[in-house]
Amino acid sequence: MDLEAVGDLALNEVLLLLGPKETASVACVSKRLKASTAEESLWSKFCSEDLHLSSPLDPHGNPLPSFKLAYASWREAFRMYPWPLVKRVKRCWDRIESWLVTNFPEAAATLQQGASEDQIRQFEQVLKVKLPLPTRLLYRFHNGQVFQEKDELTSFCGNTLGLIGGYSFYHHVVNVCLLPLDQVLLETKQIIRHLGITAGYGKTKYIAVAASSAYSEKLFFLNCTSGQLYVGTRNLPTDGEMMQCVPNALIRSVHDSRNEEQQDAMLLWLEEHGRRLQDGIIKMRGEGDMRTICQFPETSPLCSTAVTYGVKVRASAVFVPEASDLGGGPEKYYFAYSIRISLQPDGCIINGMYFSSCQLQKRHWIIRANDIVESDVAGEGVIGKYPLLRPGEEEFVYESCTPLPSAPGSVEGSFTFFPDSLAHSNGAPFEVEVARFPLQLPDYIF
Repeated sequence: MDLEAVGDLALNEVLLLLGPKETASVACVSKRLKASTAEESLWSKFCSEDLHLSSPLDPHGNPLPSFKLAYASWREAFRMYPWPLVKRVKRCWDRIESWLVTNFPEAAATLQQGASEDQIRQFEQVLKVKLPLPTRLLYRFHNGQVFQEKDELTSFCGNTLGLIGGYSFYHHVVNVCLLPLDQVLLETKQIIRHLGITAGYGKTKYIAVAASSAYSEKLFFLNCTSGQLYVGTRNLPTDGEMMQCVPNALIRSVHDSRNEEQQDAMLLWLEEHGRRLQDGIIKMRGEGDMRTICQFPETSPLCSTAVTYGVKVRASAVFVPEASDLGGGPEKYYFAYSIRISLQPDGCIINGMYFSSCQLQKRHWIIRANDIVESDVAGEGVIGKYPLLRPGEEEFVYESCTPLPSAPGSVEGSFTFFPDSLAHSNGAPFEVEVARFPLQLPDYIF
């Protein structure tokens, strides 16, 4: 081919199609091609496509003189890993970080810089484990969360800055954080020593990777042999009972460094969490310093919505593994549910009459397991409260819980409201629908 006849723009397009690896090889062919393959626009495109970099930065975030040097620094830093896996792990963290920076910057600030290869090797030697490559890469990018003294809130619910977030009902409070390697080491040793779990733990193939430690301990374990992620149940301290958090069928070849499509449960778990955040399936909850990522779903079909006479009720549930007992019985599966009640901007309209407020008096619940009614209950108020609703005010939110002997199940019901208020009502009471919402075991447990 007569290279002189090929224009620079056309040559640049050809090199873009070849990709970064082949472009580097083409540079060895001639001086003309060497010059063309050094174009910043070319490597800027490669950095953007592979690493989502808008400026030339090394893996530690330090600026570099050119995109070509930036790309080379990333390839060198992660040369022991399959490149497609590196790109995938970076995309996973980028999605989570971008959401945190926009919506929860105080939690984004708790993410540590990545662990070095030496730190990971030392960790593996102490616990005598070999981390699956995807999890190893996840720690190379971010070594869990670390909280400063100013982050340790003194409220009843402890630290609320967990990357995974959680839920609360009554005095049961969960907020799950990702543990850094030094904390993984301490937690894993402590669990072996104090929880009486021996089967499988003698060789330390399980490590504690995430936890909540307020009133109720919730612990997540990675099986370093299979790559599966587990969460402890109510019976964890007595017989080591755990549940898997990710579908087994998705986990592939976690220790085959030649397999570029390998994925373990930690990577799949964090990818799914990032998707749920980005898609608005879960959102922030709270006020001021008490903000947290809330695991109660906000979108259909997991969240139901009904509007009756201007009163809007949204409802959803989350599975609570740490309170569940897989041995069976009436509390085999435990669910928490969240009810959000508000009055529409037009107020309460009943039979053509307008009311600027209304107040809840009673509740009625029908709870089913596999379409069999487990409980049909009615009572005064909700958690001892009688919320008064006005247009434009924030939702009144309350959480409760229910055990089920089997799953799936559902909850539906109604509230009895009075126009204006209970003390000064100017009309007859009316029923407000709580549309059925599911109680089901999820594919991914958070």
